[in-house]
Amino acid sequence: MTDMTEAPRSTTALREEDPQTTAVTGVSSESEFLRALYQQWTARLTADPDMDLATLRDLFDNWQVPTREPADVTYREVDADGIPALWTLPRGAATDRALLFFHGGGFSVGSVNSHRKQAAHLAKAAGVPGLIIDYRLAPEHVFPAAVEDGVTAFRWLLGQGFAAEHVSTAGDSAGGNLAVSVALRLRDEGVPLPGAIIPMSPWLDLTHQGATMETNAATDALVSRALAESMAERFLGESGEPTHPLASPLYADLTGLPPLFVIAGGAETLLSDSERLVDRARNSGVDAELYVGPGMQHVFTSLAGRAPEADTAIAAAGAWVRRCLGLV
Repeated sequence: MTDMTEAPRSTTALREEDPQTTAVTGVSSESEFLRALYQQWTARLTADPDMDLATLRDLFDNWQVPTREPADVTYREVDADGIPALWTLPRGAATDRALLFFHGGGFSVGSVNSHRKQAAHLAKAAGVPGLIIDYRLAPEHVFPAAVEDGVTAFRWLLGQGFAAEHVSTAGDSAGGNLAVSVALRLRDEGVPLPGAIIPMSPWLDLTHQGATMETNAATDALVSRALAESMAERFLGESGEPTHPLASPLYADLTGLPPLFVIAGGAETLLSDSERLVDRARNSGVDAELYVGPGMQHVFTSLAGRAPEADTAIAAAGAWVRRCLGLV
């Protein structure tokens, strides 16, 4: 069970609502930075509903703005068997463990640049190097291109000498989907599985059936049903099925997956995706923990280094994955 007894800075006391679910009470003033940023993005998207893809990608590359640069981390570009990637290298990190990180952005925006710092914070908390990849984006490359790139990157790590059980997949939003779907694809191909999975605000149901898509519509400053439908259409292309288990892992058989540590914001429309993933994983015999930050926005972990809620969540994920990877 995650040890959450120390609250950083202005966060109030923490509570545990069941043995495998951790929730944080209180919302810091620092966390409002992300809500304001999302409101700006939403206003621009509303004013320009036909925004061209290049402008949309430029807009979402600002996802790195809320994240503070972590101390004692360096970076190194690498080619992961044809996939552009970046190592995040925390000082003193283990050399035989790794984090494979997938950025968010609805499979069509986002990049190594937009998520470099967030991935570095998580890698630093875990005490391992982190590899974040620039997987192919839609609509130029529709499903399952991103999943295939994730599998290629994982196989590349194995070729670099990392044992599968010493690698954790992780990612936010669409990247949280890939953290799970890549493991599913590896399982189906008979490849040794990663030792852990960390989905953060994962987008796991491209049919948008989660209850919080409606009940949190007024509190989520970014992800509306219209935005999710637009991103899903772009990702699936003309022939992709939204219920395909590698497109929407909530429709997959989760049997045999490694342990999951799922992080979600209490204010986000995709909260139900995280809740359903944990429920279905547990029902399939998979160890799964759900960490919910009440009042927090989609991918609130992007506030790492700025807001206590993000720092606490990332610290919890780091401590959890260290145990999964045999570092403690």
